[in-house]
Formats: sequence, structure tokens, C-alpha cells
Amino acid sequence: MHKFTFTILFIITLGTAPLARGCDLCGCYTPQLEALPQTTADVAFGQPTGATTTSGRSWMTGLYGAVGEQFTYFGTVLVDGHEVANPTGQHEDSSITQLVAGYTFNSRFALQLNVPLIYRSFERPEGFAIDRGTESGLGDISLLAKFVAYHTEMGGRRPLNFDDSKLPKLETPDPDFTFSALLLAGIKFPTGDSSRIKEEFNEVEIPGAPVSGIHGHDLTLGTGSYDGIFGVQTSLRYKNFFFQGDVQFTLRGDGLHQYHFANDLSWGGGPGYYFIRRRDTVLGLQFVVSGEHKDVDRFRGEPAEDTGITSVFVGPRLIASVGKISAEIAVDLPVSIDNTALQVVPDYRIRGGIAIRF
Repeated sequence: MHKFTFTILFIITLGTAPLARGCDLCGCYTPQLEALPQTTADVAFGQPTGATTTSGRSWMTGLYGAVGEQFTYFGTVLVDGHEVANPTGQHEDSSITQLVAGYTFNSRFALQLNVPLIYRSFERPEGFAIDRGTESGLGDISLLAKFVAYHTEMGGRRPLNFDDSKLPKLETPDPDFTFSALLLAGIKFPTGDSSRIKEEFNEVEIPGAPVSGIHGHDLTLGTGSYDGIFGVQTSLRYKNFFFQGDVQFTLRGDGLHQYHFANDLSWGGGPGYYFIRRRDTVLGLQFVVSGEHKDVDRFRGEPAEDTGITSVFVGPRLIASVGKISAEIAVDLPVSIDNTALQVVPDYRIRGGIAIRF
């Protein structure tokens, strides 16, 4: 199997995992790294791009970094999936900035570290008063390993033309059809402050007072648990049409303050089209359908009834790469949310990121 095309698919597949779609505490941003510039020297000497050169160095391997941002506005109050009035205007703004450092060892394996920085502002009823505040700081750091489990390709060759007539005219594989599947596994560490969860001990409903849908488990910066992260990411392309999708499962460990977050299953994917797909420039648009399912959490061994949710979002995702820099931006709009008890749920979510390969 040609290493260049295999590595192309590996890097493209790295881009299929977006920021967290449903859970503000469990998703990991994986940067978009589709554009893979070739060096003239590699082509001129007949080296397949990504192969080890005469210096013994494979330039496709190495360090990459990224910054990802997710902003979510929570402003709709639902009770068991049905919207109800919000007389106090309770809402929450949630911003999660993820700093990413990764290393690609070869065409099959990479490691990535995600460091989230969280800022939340909120307004909620507290008895007959209004409580306003902010919460910010370091979230739960994650370490991820990625492995290309399967790859296939077929058809197509594209000639390379050079301005310098002395250089030979060569061909490099550009298959019409490609498919790859990537496995993801990692661990999330309890580095985020989980002290907000202690509010669960003091919550008392006052008869006649508005009920808050924003609680300590919504504002916490961390879960207080070591969690396992497992996922599958797929990438399929036929000429300029593509489909990317992913499934991620978060296995929760035992948390602090007698509070245990439920396991979380998130998924997403959809078709797209590359308007530009050259060896050093990529521009594409994808229609994404995504969702999440999470059971109710447990507090003091009993179900926390206002924590279960099943949601579906739709929206566009724009991806672009030039040289060693790549970026993406996406909008998620809810089309279906089924929740338990009373919760404040997302009105919309905006995701974006920029990455560079060194």
C-alpha cells in the first residue's frame, strides 16, 4: 500500500472528530489536517510524498498543534422533552477552549494531548432571587491514542506538471475512491475543579419559587473522575464527494462528592463536497447530523432525575487547509431534544478550530 495515500487518509480521518457535540465535559477536539503539502525535492527525485528521504527523515511524521473553541448557549427550558416558560430568563453561556498538542509517529499511529480551558457565565433563579455568576478555569485533561485500523483505495492517477522544463513529468497516486477507519482510545484525568458539584447537597425547592434548571453539575469544570474514552472514526471519499462520521463512548469512573456522571454516547457524520482539493489546498463543506445519549447521573446512590438527555443536532461545517495550516468552523442547531425532568438545554452551538503541522 502506498504510504502517501495511506497517510493522506490517516490525516483526513484525524479531522472527523469535532468538538464535543452534546456533553460540555466529554468531547475532545481533533484538529483538521487535510492539506498535505509536497516538497519539490521529494517529487523530483521520485520519492513518494511521505516516504523516508535520503536523509532518513519522514517529513509526514512529527508534531502538530491546534486551538479549538466551542461556544454553547443554553436558554431553553424543557421538562421531559417539552418546552415550558422561562419567566426568569435563566440561561448559561459556555465557552470551552482546547489547547492541543499531538505527535504523528507514522502513517498508522498518533498520540494527542487535550487541555481544555472553560469559562461559563450564568443567570438562574435561587428561591425568589436571581443568582448571577461565572465559573472559569482548567477542565479535565485528556490523553488520546489513534490507530488506523483499515484503509482501502482504488482507481485514478493524476499527472504532476512543473514550471521547470528540466524536471521530469511524474505521476502520483490520486485514487478516485478511498475509505479508512480509525480507532481511538484514551483517558480523561480529573484535573478540573469539581467543587461546584457540592451544591447538590444544599439544593432545596421553595414552594411557589421558580425552579432552576442550572445546577452544580452543569457548572462544574470537571467530573472528579478518571474516565475512559473510546471511539471509531470513518472517512469515505469518491472523487470530490466525501462522507465522514464518528462515534465516541465515554466510560465514567467513580466521581467525587458522592456524585457519579453517567456514561455518554455521542455520534455524528454526514456528506460533504470538496470545492477545492489540491495537493496543498483544500476547501470543503459538510452537512453534519450529530447527537448524544446520556442516562441520568447518580447522587448519593440515587438517580439525579434532571440529568438524562438524548439530542440530535444538524448544521453546516466548513473545512479549509492551506499548506501546513488548516481550519474549520461549524454550527449545530437542535432539531430534537428529549430530556428528563427540568433542564436548560442548548439553543445553538458554534465550533471552530485552527491547526498547524510543524
